[in-house]
Amino acid sequence: MSDLSNYRKSYDKSELLETTIPEDPINLFDKWFHEVEDFDSPETSGVEVNAMTISTIGLDGFPKSRVVLLKQFNFEGFIFYTNYNSEKGKAIANNPNVCLSFFWHTLERQVIIKGIAEKTSSNISDGYFASRPTGSKLGAIASNQSDVISSRTVLEENLKELEKDFVGLEIPRPDYWGGYIVKPVEVEFWQGRPNRLHDRIRYQLQSDFSWKIERLSS
Repeated sequence: MSDLSNYRKSYDKSELLETTIPEDPINLFDKWFHEVEDFDSPETSGVEVNAMTISTIGLDGFPKSRVVLLKQFNFEGFIFYTNYNSEKGKAIANNPNVCLSFFWHTLERQVIIKGIAEKTSSNISDGYFASRPTGSKLGAIASNQSDVISSRTVLEENLKELEKDFVGLEIPRPDYWGGYIVKPVEVEFWQGRPNRLHDRIRYQLQSDFSWKIERLSS
């Protein structure tokens, strides 16, 4: 058994105070996102600032978390793309209540977002799909995401066939692939602080679409 009880770190890089935060969580998310982006670069730190964990409730009743990439955010919500027939797509179709989380360790920050996932419009999905590299477009068609396959060769052979089929042709977005927007109902910001007395600020959406702001104990 590995004993990790001596793994300890002091958090002292920043603070999160009610006197300096905006009334809307998206404004604070935007500020934090770009601060991490300016602080880190993938080439030097390995940090992908737009990497987020999405948790869904599966058809088997168990929660499941996996990392996906945030591709856009605005005052409506947070957008990512996937195969609608995948395990996560089926889970969202059955229960659209999801949780997104970001962990930016270099600035000792977390953001946890509870929200409701909805498919984006076709034109948004079409626009993003058109912007992808050719290999990524064909990969979305070659893989029946989450299906059991006999070997990696199945994927590689599918891709080779598609590369032949689409030589010189436009690659259309398949109907089963597209975007989701997660519309937040609760956003919690966590800033590491010394002595484990971390700052936690929670925004909760109200019926009039304003945000209730509360501090949580660490």
